[in-house]
Amino acid sequence: MRIISGNLRGRKLIQVQGNDIRPTSDRVREAIFNILGPGVRNARVLDLFAGTGALGLEALSRGAGHGVFVDASLSSCTIIQKNIDLCRMKEKALLIHHDIIALPFPQALKAAPFDLIFIDPPYGRGHVETTLEKTGFIDLLKPDGIVVAEQSFKESLANPSNGLDIYRQKKYSKTFISFLRKEVIDKGSCNHE
Repeated sequence: MRIISGNLRGRKLIQVQGNDIRPTSDRVREAIFNILGPGVRNARVLDLFAGTGALGLEALSRGAGHGVFVDASLSSCTIIQKNIDLCRMKEKALLIHHDIIALPFPQALKAAPFDLIFIDPPYGRGHVETTLEKTGFIDLLKPDGIVVAEQSFKESLANPSNGLDIYRQKKYSKTFISFLRKEVIDKGSCNHE
């Protein structure tokens, strides 16, 4: 596993050993960032269920301004911190050991909204839907921000009921990626007299 592009291109990342984690493949990561394009530059990024930190570190390599990494596993947090150090991104990164599913969002996430949120939980547990529907999730995202959610191709994601809208979905082998943003309210339909 390596950083694909940007100023850290080719940097190898430390991986978590065992079956508890399934890092996003280089191919899928590259596809995600090709779709996101230059919008990553200077972005404030949140990497939920961060695992190894590969998605957030890829964003930082491509010019994101700040990355917040959250994971419930202490062993994953240890690996994420090692990868942050390896990439020399301490000044641009914040690591939070926190269970997003079992607990409310930590106060540190509410300080300022994010341009880009990655959700890459373990497959087959419904964690993407649970996270998107959590109280306060919509407030973590800037008005023009983007959520990138990764699931198994066996799972399907419907539009959440909290004001987010799926605008693009792609399947890559056994991985299904959904891109979401805040619903656009058509202001042109109002009559002002």
